[in-house]
Order: sequence, then structure tokens, then C-alpha cells
Amino acid sequence: MSSPYEILGIDPDADEQTLVDAYRKRVKEAHPDHGGSREEFQTVKEAYEAIRDGEADAGATARASQSESPTPSRSPKRARESTTSGDSSAATAPESSQDRPEQTVTVEYLNYEVLDDYGWEVADDDLFEKAGRAELDYEDYGKFVVKNNETLLEAAENRGFAWPFACRGGACTNCAVAIVDGEMPPPVGHILPDEMIEKGIRLSCLAAPVTEHTQVVYNVKHMPGVEELLLSPSRFEKAHSD
Repeated sequence: MSSPYEILGIDPDADEQTLVDAYRKRVKEAHPDHGGSREEFQTVKEAYEAIRDGEADAGATARASQSESPTPSRSPKRARESTTSGDSSAATAPESSQDRPEQTVTVEYLNYEVLDDYGWEVADDDLFEKAGRAELDYEDYGKFVVKNNETLLEAAENRGFAWPFACRGGACTNCAVAIVDGEMPPPVGHILPDEMIEKGIRLSCLAAPVTEHTQVVYNVKHMPGVEELLLSPSRFEKAHSD
């Protein structure tokens, strides 16, 4: 069974930029529309995530430890139980998730396709003010809440919208959005070049807003530059192309 490093074709001591570059190259090669398969695409994605999260090194260390000693070690869960069983009064019950208020942020969105109809530009200072006065359909303009465990695309879908996407893995720009106001930190391991990131382009399948109120123009896949990195979503189940 190939290791994550072998799947991406890099050395275990490769730096972060080498990892990102290798992932971008391999994930495009593995894409079904580039001659790959869904299984290969998922394998590449999982290999990248394992290295990024340190699971590849942890797995190698665990295998080495098992080969050196025949005595199985206690699981972390059991180890924690044994160290606290002697003094139950010192243990504090974890806070229930129901006791913690759910953190949310608000996203104000605008469909890129309506800009031509009104002669608007993404760079217009009063773009969202004009959109708010235009009585657009709810699918073209409005607001919704994003929970702290959702990407922007997941939040849109969970609120009943059908925003475009294809791969859900950062290997295309079908789900791209343009930030007009607010912050959406770009995660590593995506296909966007630095110049697009600087212009406020993000992939909604990976990114999530972190500011209390964020304004985005969605469906910008046909913007100049963004369009060059599109992939046909025809082979992806439930992918929205329009």
C-alpha cells in the first residue's frame, strides 16, 4: 500500500510549498475530466490531508513502535481513564455542546450573473446597496447565516441554495466567489494562484467567512482568469454547472 508521500511523489521532509505544489499537480491529473477517476482523485486528496494534518508521520511512527515491541500500548482514551480513576473528585465533567452557544456569522450574497443586467461591476463601492434596492430574486441577492462548522458552499446548500461547484476538493474554480467586504482566509491545497487570492477570489467549497458580516459575489466562475481553471462537473454527482 503506497504511503501518502509516494502518492504525491514527494519526500517525507518536503516543505509546505512543495506539498501544496505536488497536490495541485496530482489532483488535476487524478481528476475524472483529465483522465483520472473519482477513486484516484479521492486517494490523492486523502494523501494530502494526511500529510497536512500530521497523520502520515504519526502512522509511520506507530508502525515503527509496533515492530519494535510486541506489547500493545494502551489507547489514549484508556490511559486517560486510568490516570483519573484514583481521584474522581478532581475530574471535571466536560461542558456539553448544548451548553455552548453556536457561533454564526452572516453572509450577504449577490449573483454575478445579474451584474451585466444592471451595468454593475464587482468593484463598485455601493454594489450591495444597489443590489438591496433592486428587488432581486432571493436566489440572486440576500443574506444567510454560516455556522462555525460549515464552509460557505455547505452553508448555502444547507439553506436551500444550489450554488455551482464541481470537485469540492479545491482542484477547480467552479465554486469561486469574490469577496467584496469581510474576511475569508484561504486554506492551503487549492488551485488558485496568488494573484487571484490577492484579488479576493476564494473557493467556497473550502473557505469560510470569519468576520461577523461578509459580502460575497458568488457564481464568478466566468470572470476573466477564473474561467481558465474551470472543470466540467458532468461526472460529479449532484454538481451544479449553472
